[in-house]
Amino acid sequence: MTATASLAVTVVVPSHNPHLGRLRATLNGLRGQSLAPELWETLLVDNASSSFPSGRDLGGDAPANLRVLLEPRLGLTSARLAGIRAAKGAVIVFVDDDNILAPGYLAEAVRLFGRDGRLGAAGGKSVPALESPPLPWQGEFLPLLAVRDLGEAELLATTFRPAGAARKQYPPFAPIGAGMALRRESALEWAAGVERDPGRRRLDRSGLDLASGGDNDVVMTVLENGWSVGYFPGLRLDHVIPAARLDTGYLARLNRAMQRSWVQVLARHDASPWKPIPGWTVAPRRIKAWFAYRAWAGPACRIRWQGACGHFEGRADIRRC
Repeated sequence: MTATASLAVTVVVPSHNPHLGRLRATLNGLRGQSLAPELWETLLVDNASSSFPSGRDLGGDAPANLRVLLEPRLGLTSARLAGIRAAKGAVIVFVDDDNILAPGYLAEAVRLFGRDGRLGAAGGKSVPALESPPLPWQGEFLPLLAVRDLGEAELLATTFRPAGAARKQYPPFAPIGAGMALRRESALEWAAGVERDPGRRRLDRSGLDLASGGDNDVVMTVLENGWSVGYFPGLRLDHVIPAARLDTGYLARLNRAMQRSWVQVLARHDASPWKPIPGWTVAPRRIKAWFAYRAWAGPACRIRWQGACGHFEGRADIRRC
């Protein structure tokens, strides 16, 4: 698919109609990396944008090793595939256009993959940089927004099915998409799998669709191919979160889409603990869940109920996954 790696790292930044200020902060964070610029590259992927900043708009924030790629097919997975195809690095790092990497992020990724020849995917801390302080009830839902801090211990999973387990088990500390670092070989294996099965593109974001199973699809593919995945606190980024993403309506739509795609991606990898359900049962299940979650009682209850609705929809759609 691509030539042999000639650099240590390729950073892939997918972007669809980006917010200029957040994108500039992301690129400025890359420009400040401690890894020597000649050892890595930045691929900014214009993913079917109707409006995309020019080099003049980016000013002096962009790293000198920046290349812009055009990917006309809308969707986060399509943008990531474009980056993987064009990458020259031995390690590929996915960076969202609202992520600001700590200065030593890329150097630490190189060190981790050099230390462990079986490491296929790595992630670390994603610290929220909130544009407005959250209300007390909103804290419960920050993990939906790619926020995580699992402490200072390294965590490693070497198999998808631990000894004695009845089924495959997704590691709770597996990398999230924000800042996910992949060994080149494991990234190419995932890309080849998606190209054989284009339906997997629908597991992740595409325009206004908030499906979020693409990161999980990557991790499960890495594990299935015999690589390990891990959490490493030395990999740290700030995730800029605008106030609109704490809106009740947005969080409700996000939770619904995430729970639906979570069920679907587990089913694709024969790792789902849930059985399919008939489509006609979804509506009565939603009504029952409305009362079980007391969806009328407040925003948190409504968001939880929407997550349950997404779960039912995912189970009803398993046969089409």
